[in-house]
Amino acid sequence: MGNAQDKPPGSGGGGAKTDHATPGRGRRSWGPGSSTHRPPDKAPVANGAQAGGGHTGGQPPREVPVVDTSHLDAPAGALPPPLARLKNEGNQLFKNGQFGEALEKYTLAIDGCADAGVESPEDLGILHSNRAACYLKDGNSADCIQDCTRALELQPYSLKPLLRRAMAYETLERYKKAYVDYKTVLQIDTGVQAAHDSVHRITKLLIDQEGPDWRENLPEIPLVPMLVKQQHQAKPISAELTQARASRAANEEARRKDTRFTLLKHEGNDFVKRGQFRDAAEKYSECLSIKPEECSVYTNRAICFLKLHQYAEAKEDCDTALRLEPANKKAFYRRALAHKGLKDYLAASSDLQEVMVLDPNVHEAEGELQNVTSLLRQSLMDKH
Repeated sequence: MGNAQDKPPGSGGGGAKTDHATPGRGRRSWGPGSSTHRPPDKAPVANGAQAGGGHTGGQPPREVPVVDTSHLDAPAGALPPPLARLKNEGNQLFKNGQFGEALEKYTLAIDGCADAGVESPEDLGILHSNRAACYLKDGNSADCIQDCTRALELQPYSLKPLLRRAMAYETLERYKKAYVDYKTVLQIDTGVQAAHDSVHRITKLLIDQEGPDWRENLPEIPLVPMLVKQQHQAKPISAELTQARASRAANEEARRKDTRFTLLKHEGNDFVKRGQFRDAAEKYSECLSIKPEECSVYTNRAICFLKLHQYAEAKEDCDTALRLEPANKKAFYRRALAHKGLKDYLAASSDLQEVMVLDPNVHEAEGELQNVTSLLRQSLMDKH
């Protein structure tokens, strides 16, 4: 890991500490020379058997899983191996949500750099930025800001400390400073959605607080050098970041489609109320190009086709609706009307009876069934 990645809030206040053995308390001797007697409910260990984790009663010994910690010794920039390990341990603890313990590791690494005379701005900047992430998770915004500021002194325009400092400023309701940092982040990378959302939120808040001239009271927003932007763009994008961006893009596209779908459906409904059935059908068709599995749109469009005397199209829409929802009484009723328009009175009668089975209280279906039955009798008489 370069900088520690933000995780959902977890173990905030320092994390659980690992227990260590206390001299004189960890292990007891039950041998003859011991001043401590064997507890009365413990039987003597038989010859040849091992105490504790021994293999007794024919049971196979329990295997202890081996944890691979080789990654903790991986190189970390220009840091000496002991300091690189501290950083790697901090990264692992952070990923596990142990923010307090991760903070301790980063602090030891930062102090170790001073003791060892390490002067790598990049490595020190990352350590301060990582520790800032721990402070942010722990709710310590003031120390987060201090570490982010130090990281930015070491590595100007570094994206993560800028974003973390902005979040900390916003938490402390120092909205103008947060706004400046978020806007600086977006100069470096326009794809940081969290910065876009926060700028929008803070803009509304500052307008409410200070009116339309709120920008006049902002601190100066620094102009990010073009070289910094180019260097950021040239950095390889991690698989995790690529996946996150793809997920955000997919969610945004889904929201956009939902909004468009809802608008078109409302427009179609309005056209139906005004008796403009052809225009309504067009709107419903656009809806179905976005969500082709939306049953209610098929039954709505079927109404339009019935009013336009396009009975075959109405029947087809009702057929589709019933494939999606086999017990949809509206689809049965409107298909019955389509069958009636197509003079297939037997099929119309069958669909109307289906409606009555699904809901005996649909009085329109009862009246229509009588009408269709009469037409069916008439058609049979005409054939003779």
